[in-house]
Amino acid sequence: MPDPNGFLRYERQLPKRRPVPVRIRDWREVYPPAGEDLIRDQATRCMDCGIPFCHEGCPLGNRIPDWNDLVRTGAWQSAAEALHATNNFPEFTGRLCPAPCEAACVLGIADDPVTIKQVEVEIANHAFDLGYVRPQPAPLLSGKRVAVVGSGPAGLAAAQQLARAGHAVTVYERDDRIGGLLRYGIPDFKIEKSVVDARLAQMSAEGVVFETGVDVGTDITVDDLRERFDAVLLATGALASRDVPATPGRSLNGVHLAMEHLVPANRVVAGLQASTPIDAAGKHVIIIGGGDTGADCLGVAHRQGAASVVQLDQYPLPPDARAAEQHPWPTWPVILRNYPAHEEGGERVFGVAVEEFVDDGAGNVAAIRIADVVVERVNGVRTVTETPGSSRELRADLVLLAIGFDGTEEQPVLSQFGISRNARGVLDAGADWQTSAPGVFVAGDAHRGASLIVWAIAEGRSAAAAIHDYLGAAGELPAPVQASAQPLSV
Repeated sequence: MPDPNGFLRYERQLPKRRPVPVRIRDWREVYPPAGEDLIRDQATRCMDCGIPFCHEGCPLGNRIPDWNDLVRTGAWQSAAEALHATNNFPEFTGRLCPAPCEAACVLGIADDPVTIKQVEVEIANHAFDLGYVRPQPAPLLSGKRVAVVGSGPAGLAAAQQLARAGHAVTVYERDDRIGGLLRYGIPDFKIEKSVVDARLAQMSAEGVVFETGVDVGTDITVDDLRERFDAVLLATGALASRDVPATPGRSLNGVHLAMEHLVPANRVVAGLQASTPIDAAGKHVIIIGGGDTGADCLGVAHRQGAASVVQLDQYPLPPDARAAEQHPWPTWPVILRNYPAHEEGGERVFGVAVEEFVDDGAGNVAAIRIADVVVERVNGVRTVTETPGSSRELRADLVLLAIGFDGTEEQPVLSQFGISRNARGVLDAGADWQTSAPGVFVAGDAHRGASLIVWAIAEGRSAAAAIHDYLGAAGELPAPVQASAQPLSV
């Protein structure tokens, strides 16, 4: 039974972030561990609604009121069990998910929503610290073998589900370490890699085999996969970065895709290379794009010692609070989202577009020319209209393009399986998560396009359930979403 007055007695409160002057000198996570009293108070704010819309907001269908009340009463082990019942990796989502569940919280209609994401990550942290996270190897083996191509959250979630169902699972990763974007795309100040390694250790103990440095389709052919495995899951992500090749000056030195900056920066932090070829130290940096990836570039630039950073966004400055007439509860609201990196410095400019990357005369970028724009959508078609007379230049020694992704990459494994990318650059699947190639399944960003980590885990779990059924194995695996499910507008 929840505390009926909890939301009246306690206000929404998050743990304080590490001080800016301290945290920009290292790569550790921005948020320190929260105290138990704070988390219990915040969990007590949950009203255990008769119809908990947070379930609908969460693609995994997390049983949020259940584990909130367990935290309120100090039953941390039971809370961890309830959380893991629907989410393989709450320590990932609790750090990285933008929390659509909180946008759907009933308390958010007239008050600040429950800090669901913070309670989640603290349950996960307690579960590891107190030894509740243990390997769960299958008691019986099915004799079936499954290959998972890609080791991001979708591939890892599917691999864990299938291994626990008794199947022999091998995860192939073309990078030198497991984790996909968790490893090399997301900076350590958002998720330290020891968090990823702890979960991988559990999965290894459960029988999952990890093969790194393997480019499926090149180092191992699909014929090899067909011979060795009974089913294949493609969880290769959506890493085809969106570019602006038609913009004058795009080929200048100093203009880079965001991932060309983030990946080597992460490798330096991990001690895998001594320096990065794209370093913001002492430079005037322009980041084009206002989303998560842009904020990641911003935080990295601060820690590398940039002289200045300006982040550009085509869209106008969003409101600070939900505009109910446009984004009524419980839909995902378009509001101004301030990431921790934004309080560390830099400037944000909204409603602008790049006209040209300006040459310094020696093939290097020296500035960018921008203009004010109005973005509209008419009959489903997005149009960008420039404001006459608004053109001006901003100094730039380094420009980072963080404007999204165009789907999964063209790669040999697709052509060898006879699978084509659709108009959105991703792979189609039927209701059973199977592609046009028999026995070959798809999940995560490779299926839905660049999306949330919580959607990747949900799709990985669902694809695992479909593969389990395809293999004719006994029992059932939980499947939180269907292949045809549409994403929230996040």
